[in-house]
Amino acid sequence: MLLRHRLLALLVAVCWGVNFPATALALEHFPPLFLVALRFSIIAIPTLIFVPRPRVPFRWLLGVGLGIGTMQFAFLYLGMAAGMPSGLASIVLQASAPFTVIIAGIWLRERISARQAVGIAIAVLGLAAIAFHRSQVAALLPVLLTLCGALGWAIGNVSTRKAQAPNALHLTLWMSVIPPIPMLAISLFVEGPERIGESLATAFTLEALPSVLGLLYIVVIATIVGYGIWNGLLKRYPSSTVAPFSMLVPVVGVLASWVAFGEVIDVTEALAGAAVVAGVLVASYQRRNRTIADDPASALAQPAVTPPAA
Repeated sequence: MLLRHRLLALLVAVCWGVNFPATALALEHFPPLFLVALRFSIIAIPTLIFVPRPRVPFRWLLGVGLGIGTMQFAFLYLGMAAGMPSGLASIVLQASAPFTVIIAGIWLRERISARQAVGIAIAVLGLAAIAFHRSQVAALLPVLLTLCGALGWAIGNVSTRKAQAPNALHLTLWMSVIPPIPMLAISLFVEGPERIGESLATAFTLEALPSVLGLLYIVVIATIVGYGIWNGLLKRYPSSTVAPFSMLVPVVGVLASWVAFGEVIDVTEALAGAAVVAGVLVASYQRRNRTIADDPASALAQPAVTPPAA
């Protein structure tokens, strides 16, 4: 991997890691379900006008949009709104990788290697430790909601692989067309038109400025810039070369949340989080001499290579 491409991959990890405190800022003003509808509406409108629809079966486009765009971010935002620290959220969301391997094994009948099984076991033990520790010292619900978000991301990842889109960026952008209408309907029912209207009416006040900037960061930097660079790297290199850089996302997320909000993850959660990341890394490892082109089936069994919270 060329040095400039390594630096670009590091830049993406920083963009996605900082996205977690940016989301926390946005949630200070916008209701969580409405924030999902709003962020994807901002992307969906220009996508419908300027971006050609990817040549994939509609059912897989729908699967990506409902899994990644709707389920992942709805549960993630609800978890963070319920008290999930942004740094810890960036770690727990890594559960999408073992979830992806398990779903691909059951749904697509993809072979799960011994290495992947070991990685899944390590990650699951780390997540169980986080859940148990949270149940003793704080609310468990935010962790469970974030795990549901990771499950949605995994469903979207399997749908992405089945779609086999010729242009991955077009699929990413068109994914944004799916969530706005269902999420707006759910938001109106759950959060109410009064709360939504108030958040829009006061969006241009000085008090709401940090939240609006957080929303713009989510849309422009994390989604368009981050995914644009990442998909370009995936076109140039095997996923086994690019994917390990995603392991830096929770590291950046924890550091960025510490800088922004003074969040400190205690020793137990830090060790358990390290186990989650290590498990994902073990499960996603692939020998250099076996690329996706050499073994397409093994590519489908790889954990997620499209990091979350974009």
